[in-house]
Amino acid sequence: MEYKKVRTGTAAITRNLNDFDQETGNIYETLVVLSKRANQIAVDLKEELTEKLQEFSTSPTAAINEVSDEIFENKEQVEAARQYEQLPKPSLLATQEFLNGQVYFRLTEEDEE
Repeated sequence: MEYKKVRTGTAAITRNLNDFDQETGNIYETLVVLSKRANQIAVDLKEELTEKLQEFSTSPTAAINEVSDEIFENKEQVEAARQYEQLPKPSLLATQEFLNGQVYFRLTEEDEE
């Protein structure tokens, strides 16, 4: 998913609790859904960042001029890391997705009992 294009703030804001229990009927179930979705987003972002950083370490120019390219690569790695640091936190992204109705969840039979 394109987390870079999601329009949400980077700071936590006060929300109305009544908005969160409408779909599940229980605020605690909503918290479980939000936490699981936030974990999924965090894993996706971490994998994406790791892939980008590995591209820098396996580039063919690094083997030719290790000293001069190392400085250049570090700047690119730092820039890539900064882009991910500036993204909203996974919990804020999950909350925004939930409020927009973009999160799919289902209750298992054990949860219903």
